[in-house]
Amino acid sequence: MAVPVAGKVLLDTNVFVDYLRVGLHTEWVFGRVGNTIRFLSAVVLMELRLGADTPRRKRAVDRIKSAFPPGRLIAPAPQLFDHAGRLFHTLYGDGSGVVDRLGPLNDLLIALTARQIGATVVTGNLNEFRRIAAQVPGLRIVAPAQELSKKPCLSKRNVTAFITFY
Repeated sequence: MAVPVAGKVLLDTNVFVDYLRVGLHTEWVFGRVGNTIRFLSAVVLMELRLGADTPRRKRAVDRIKSAFPPGRLIAPAPQLFDHAGRLFHTLYGDGSGVVDRLGPLNDLLIALTARQIGATVVTGNLNEFRRIAAQVPGLRIVAPAQELSKKPCLSKRNVTAFITFY
């Protein structure tokens, strides 16, 4: 089946974690999906580095980083941090009900960066990114094509747990 996305894509952390943990989404990780131009978010790279606490895990993150040309590693522009903070309050209020504020804030930065460069976010965390997209006009999201991997994607809320195992 054809992949329902073309053009620029920004891969969310859970796509890489699925790849590292159980070998899913190789096509996305190494750029073998149709007419796409892959970008690696500096936020995603940071999340992956946080879980890279052994030499083997560090090498795995190094391999992922090296799979992207230098110009394809992108960081949120300064004004996006302010926007992310305001959106956090819109979506979560004072954040008192949020156990881990860093995860949702990182998702906001990933989403805003993708929209800024005109990229589609490829994520297994569709519920959270749909919630963000309701507040961010023009944000496009898509799940990694299930027909490519034949297995479900791990959810973003489990990223921290799974990162520790790759």
